[in-house]
Amino acid sequence: MKKINLILGNHNHQPIGNFDFVFEDAYKHAYKPFLDVYKKHPHIKYVQHYTGILYDWILKHHPEFFKQLKTLVDKGNVELITGGFYEPILAVIPDEDKVGQIQKLSKFIKKHFGYHPSGLWLAERIWEQHLVKPLSEAGIKYVVLDDTHFKYSGLTDDDLYGYYITEEQGYTTFLFPIAKRLRYTIPFEDVSVTIDYLREIATEDGNRVVVAADDGEKFGAWPNTYEHVYTKNLWLEKFFAALDDNRDWIRTMTFEEAIAEFKPLGRIYLTNASYAEMMHWALPNTNAYRSYEAFERKLKEENLYDKYGYFVRGGFWRNFMVKYPESNQMHKRMLELSNRARSLQEKGKKVSPAALDKIWEAQCNCPYWHGVFGGTYLPNLRHPIYTSLIEAEVALDKVEHKDGYASATVTDFDKDGQDEVILRSDELALYFKPSEGGKLIELDYKAARKNILDIISRREEGYHNKITDSPENHNQLPQFKETGLEEYLHYDWYRRGSFIDHFFPENISLTDLYRSKPCELGNFLTSAYTFEIKGTKLKQALTFEHTGNVHAGGKDYKVALSKTVTLEKGKSQFKVDYALRSLSGNLPLVFAVENCYGLLAGDAPDRYYYFDSEILEDRKLRSMGEVCSNMAGLKDEWLRIDARLEASLEARVVRYPIETISLSEGGFERVYQASVVMMCFDVTLSNKPTEISFIQKFNRI
Repeated sequence: MKKINLILGNHNHQPIGNFDFVFEDAYKHAYKPFLDVYKKHPHIKYVQHYTGILYDWILKHHPEFFKQLKTLVDKGNVELITGGFYEPILAVIPDEDKVGQIQKLSKFIKKHFGYHPSGLWLAERIWEQHLVKPLSEAGIKYVVLDDTHFKYSGLTDDDLYGYYITEEQGYTTFLFPIAKRLRYTIPFEDVSVTIDYLREIATEDGNRVVVAADDGEKFGAWPNTYEHVYTKNLWLEKFFAALDDNRDWIRTMTFEEAIAEFKPLGRIYLTNASYAEMMHWALPNTNAYRSYEAFERKLKEENLYDKYGYFVRGGFWRNFMVKYPESNQMHKRMLELSNRARSLQEKGKKVSPAALDKIWEAQCNCPYWHGVFGGTYLPNLRHPIYTSLIEAEVALDKVEHKDGYASATVTDFDKDGQDEVILRSDELALYFKPSEGGKLIELDYKAARKNILDIISRREEGYHNKITDSPENHNQLPQFKETGLEEYLHYDWYRRGSFIDHFFPENISLTDLYRSKPCELGNFLTSAYTFEIKGTKLKQALTFEHTGNVHAGGKDYKVALSKTVTLEKGKSQFKVDYALRSLSGNLPLVFAVENCYGLLAGDAPDRYYYFDSEILEDRKLRSMGEVCSNMAGLKDEWLRIDARLEASLEARVVRYPIETISLSEGGFERVYQASVVMMCFDVTLSNKPTEISFIQKFNRI
């Protein structure tokens, strides 16, 4: 009789910052019902991976689940595997953090389940060969990857019924391939499809091992799966019953049992890879994204994909940090703090475990990338990353500075080959990009643990053409959460931030500004500014200067701009002083200063605009409009933040939202990212300086 060895596994995860009701919904519709069905089939072996984030939530809200899971582990039915506690992309965090996160989760599993895991679930299966060494140092015996990784190295399906060994600097790790075909049949195809496939690959010697492991959420938490898996179609019960009925030739086993019984199929060195879909999403521009789809479609139409598809490769995960500068900002901020903590430790300073843990929390992978789930586009996932980072920075400040302070640092923070300038105090942290018009790209209000500029710009995604496609084709696409989304597809041609300098024609409209229509008369916004820093431990002053071109009325003008940012110790505010001169005669125009505020909710009644001069009819942060004023305020009562911008001159204050259109589990959706406050000044520039000053204040409410 032909036989096959089958390893079944679930990866269960919820990100830091996900709403509590999402955790609860996934628990009730996936994690709990899965075990309830599974425990009725004691002959079936299963492997489970839960991230530390999810373990913590379940322990707090449903401790009875731990007892149920421990019973299955004690009986030998379930093998638990480890990973990074906060589900980081291990390849892109420091080695010390890799080992620390893995050991934290392994110790947690040992403490609560009496089990020492030897295998690792690699977040998003992002593999780079250098991982072997730190994984080995963390006590990892094996890693679970996709068969895609192995095929990229030249192997075929017939080579993948088992596991391989790989090596780095003499350290070794076993690698198990997940069968992509089973990822798609379980639980979406009829049970018989999976059983027939297993029969097809079974052999007389019974030495083949095949792995079916994927997200546990697809067993009830994904849209429309609960009824299919548990109630209407009873898919899971039927599947386990079929395995029981065929256990004379389908033998379920764990990874540990496979290693104990079978030798590796050979040695392999894998290329940097993830699952095929992830590598498609990682392509850095829309042309590449759509060309990949077109090429894949062409191969399938010509019946060539099955034979040659594994030569079709997308991008590289790290290029999400090219595609989304906002992702890169989070990543480099995390590296900055991780390195700072280690540097303090090396100097003999005591860094608390809580501070290190906050850095690890900020390594949770979900907001660092975007595919068919919200990811980078979801403010509720980015927000806790910055909260944890700022929490860690405050803790490190206390180690390094006994009292308040003000400091300035010039460094290539974001690793683009050009220096950034960072002004810090005990109250605020300001990150400026001289290479892009001296704009402010991060503004940390430490008392609230909030990056006010935690926003993402509007950019075209490779799938946006599907939204603008013919309406008759929409029934073939993911669901639309609201109608008319194509009306909100506006793209920013520059990265959003604050204290961005614009030169506009006098008739610039609110609509043009909202749609980010290119109306610039000057070349300042994307130009490199020179800078000079003067300061003490009490106060830092950063002065940007640039002389550029402004084209107005058919003529070119030379305009000199100076922008001085002053940050003082102990103050949750900073000052910005502008001086503008026309070097080519009188120049009437609109000089506008853009500031953005990412306060999470555009429609919530406890988050709103206010002006001293006028009571708004619609004050929501998602609102649009104009007010004549020398100030603009935004309050977030939930975060307890009052952000107040004051100007020395009255301006036409234009406000509008930044809203992105992105894919999520539920389909296409519009997401509020930030509120833009554009202070527009009607000025006539001359050789005599036009001076405008701002004070940006933050207070707790």
